[in-house]
Amino acid sequence: MQGIFASPLRAMVLCAGMGSRLGGISDELPKPLLPVCNHPLVTYALSLCRGYGMREVAINLHHLGHLITNTVGNGASLGMDIHYSSESTLLGTGGGVRKMAEFLTHDFREPCVVINGKLVVDVDLEAVLALHRVTGAAATMVLRETPDADEWGAVEVDGDGRVYSILGQKSPAQVAKPPLTRCMFTGIHIVEPQLLLRLPPQEASCIVRQGYVPALRAGDVLSGYIIPGYFHEHSTPERYLQGNLNVLRGKARLPYPPGPLVGVSPRAQVAPSATLISPVCIGAGAVIGDGAIVGPEVVIGDGARVERDVELAHSVVFAGSDVRSSVRSAVVTPKAVYPLVLPDDAA
Repeated sequence: MQGIFASPLRAMVLCAGMGSRLGGISDELPKPLLPVCNHPLVTYALSLCRGYGMREVAINLHHLGHLITNTVGNGASLGMDIHYSSESTLLGTGGGVRKMAEFLTHDFREPCVVINGKLVVDVDLEAVLALHRVTGAAATMVLRETPDADEWGAVEVDGDGRVYSILGQKSPAQVAKPPLTRCMFTGIHIVEPQLLLRLPPQEASCIVRQGYVPALRAGDVLSGYIIPGYFHEHSTPERYLQGNLNVLRGKARLPYPPGPLVGVSPRAQVAPSATLISPVCIGAGAVIGDGAIVGPEVVIGDGARVERDVELAHSVVFAGSDVRSSVRSAVVTPKAVYPLVLPDDAA
């Protein structure tokens, strides 16, 4: 893609977290590899970057990082050049980016794009970059208006799109132009070198608390772009399952998805007596046995098996799993079944 992203902007996808809120699921896969409609979460971020013309991307690694490198490789299959940054101890959202700052900013001459690797999001990065450039901001945060902003760490934006407060901290010189909109930070931003240089080198840090808040209090211009479209993060088993169901339901209208999100692979084996109830996403090499009922809203990973007469609904089955008994509203992995309760589940 050309346009304002024709410049050599580089991006970083944050993938080093432990995924502790996912419980046992994260013992099998790191969060960035959790499949959403059979595409690892990290590929949603990479496809977004590639769609907007960014080819050089950094990924930081910690928990089960070798699985990420084995899956993504050097990026050639995606038409990208992937650079990895291993963290023997977690450096946080600030330290991880600061470690790669020289690469990301072309020796501190260009801004960079940072994306959390746990997201599926509809965002127009060209519009975000346009706002960033016209405001001359030290950073532009991609935000989402939400009534529970305080639970996520509220960011207030004024009528001009300028960030007025972060976590209750304000610029001493800024006069807000109404209306103020209370938002959550999505974990996507465009950051100038001057903000990254506020972060301590070679130390763990939080980019919000040790980058954004000091910049705001010093009077730096910070912009906020509020997305109107889809956003979902996948940090708990319930949110992970809900994210898959959202995509199956067509709620995620993505500008650059990593591939087909719904349907049955031509390489899947579905017994003639099995019943599929749309929407489903069934991967290559999956086997659906005689009399099985799969759907609605089921994702079956590559090479997974659903045995004879098993019934599945509102669930995700990881690649290589063998489903021997009926489940509803669950995540099924090769090692375990995680039954879940979702607020909008059918009774």
